[in-house]
Amino acid sequence: MQKTFYSAAAFNPTFPNERNASGGYSGYADASQISHPMGLLDIQKHNEAMYFNTHLRIKGDIGYGLTAAIYGSYSYDADDESHFYPTYMESTGKVYREAGKSHVWLTNLVLHYDHDWESGHHIEADVLGELQGKHLTGFHTTINRLASNAYGYDNISVGALRLWDGSGSSYEQQRMASVMGRVSYTALGRYTFTIAARGDASSVAAKGHKWGFFPSANIAWNMKNESWLRDEEWLTRLNIRAGWGLSGNLGGIAAYQSLRLMTPTGITESEGLPDVILGIARNENPNLTWEKTQTANVGMEWGFWHNRVVLTADYYYSYIYDMLYNYTMPVPPFIYDKMLANLGKMQNQGVEIGFGLAAVKTRDWDLNIGFNLTWQQNKLLSLNGYYENEYLTAPTYTPIASVNGAGLHGGNTDVVYQIPGYSLGVFYLPHCTGLTTTSTGERVYEIEDLDGDGFVDLSDGSGDRRVCGQATPKVLLGSNISVRYKQFDLSIQLNGAFGHKIYNGTALSYMNMGSMPYYNVMQGAAERNIDDLTVTDYWLERGDYLNIDYLTLGWTYQPSEAARQRKYQLSGLRLSVSVNNLATITSYSGLTPIINSTVINNTLGVDDKRSYPVSRTYSLSLQIQF
Repeated sequence: MQKTFYSAAAFNPTFPNERNASGGYSGYADASQISHPMGLLDIQKHNEAMYFNTHLRIKGDIGYGLTAAIYGSYSYDADDESHFYPTYMESTGKVYREAGKSHVWLTNLVLHYDHDWESGHHIEADVLGELQGKHLTGFHTTINRLASNAYGYDNISVGALRLWDGSGSSYEQQRMASVMGRVSYTALGRYTFTIAARGDASSVAAKGHKWGFFPSANIAWNMKNESWLRDEEWLTRLNIRAGWGLSGNLGGIAAYQSLRLMTPTGITESEGLPDVILGIARNENPNLTWEKTQTANVGMEWGFWHNRVVLTADYYYSYIYDMLYNYTMPVPPFIYDKMLANLGKMQNQGVEIGFGLAAVKTRDWDLNIGFNLTWQQNKLLSLNGYYENEYLTAPTYTPIASVNGAGLHGGNTDVVYQIPGYSLGVFYLPHCTGLTTTSTGERVYEIEDLDGDGFVDLSDGSGDRRVCGQATPKVLLGSNISVRYKQFDLSIQLNGAFGHKIYNGTALSYMNMGSMPYYNVMQGAAERNIDDLTVTDYWLERGDYLNIDYLTLGWTYQPSEAARQRKYQLSGLRLSVSVNNLATITSYSGLTPIINSTVINNTLGVDDKRSYPVSRTYSLSLQIQF
């Protein structure tokens, strides 16, 4: 997708849209990571998917307050993907075919007990047993050196196989067994105590470490039911709650990852015939186990004047340990130089405030305002530690996301990093103090010598890079506002993110006059006359935004009770019009600040020619009830 957007915007527009004499499209051979947009339309990518899901639940009353429920589900997912790249788009041409199948099943038995006493005591209890499994198979092949473009991906015999690294197949099977128990007891209608514990065993963890035990405990106090608050009419509800729990995660571990992996590493000759060489591609880790998270939280909830005003406040703190990381291992004593291990530590904390206000509530008027404000902060504490008397270390500066494109072919192009002691995903960049003009008239970025040693070093860990912001928002906002006047209503949904930054990699490339004539540039590039692709904080911008997500205007007709009794009379009518993505309020200069600012991958915090512009949609709705 990035190449398509990039090529449509940055390909030199002076080349013709027609095919050349050889049947392809003309362009500059020196323009990397970009192709003629018309040629890209000849690339065929077809995906065919089938999904089937079925489930069954049977529930019965055993008596004495005890109920039982049996649940089972099965899903099947098949995916077939085909790619064809013509010879004038992918050097000698390429065909790629891939097929995969997934079988997932789950079954559980739940026993539930519920009993009340007249004295205000109540108890609930659950016991669960669960089994689930996943079975994955896959196959792929790559063909290049196409003899003809006429067959697309439908006849792979027109190309040459890439031998041992061109085709492959896969098999994966996972199993998990779980048991859980929970008891909740409420005393005198005011004090609730809940304890729970579950055990999970997964086949992806190493032998001897497959079971994880995860307890939790919560308490809640309904203060409104106390005798000294029960008759206070201005106070509708007042609850205080607190809890602690331990949870586990295996999302970073694939099947068989605790075992040694053999994989093809090349081809040799054996008795005059080619033979594939197998080599070790992964160390075994007999200690691979669950990532674990301890979380503590406290919260309060208030309701005033028959819940015309509702306020909630929650604080949480979580400590994550046994975090997974792929470490570089010493060889020897280890056979392979990489291994996944549980050594990392991290913390998260946050505060969430909710507010609801029924400001106006009359026969003709309603006005309701609600919002949620969340402050969040995480910190990577450490990735180093001992593994079987071997002290393993992770790099202090690990790149997460980088910019690429016109003229950027590697070397100091990383932008977002993972650095212990900071939030997971921070900008670590050289500092640009402005633009300076060279003797030939071009303008370049003037980079500060931060460590004062007389020269600028752009490499990781040098004194001339600094942490200058984080990619993940510190504050998130969600809000709903609705107003009604008689039969007309208006509702607005807002969302926002604040306290983070975005690296405008699109402007870094498109505002570079040195890219011409191989690449097109943005309007205004000639006036700036920048001829420099050095990655600095010059294009680092505030990512704060407030987005009007939805706006809906409606009219509702409700006939009288007598009219609804008549034959063929309408019982209700509603007409509404909605606008999605009405507007975004931001100081960010790119297309949109709504990019990836949450998922830790190579797009985190970087607007780098891959974001499809946010679209505005209009919809008209008519509902008729008889």
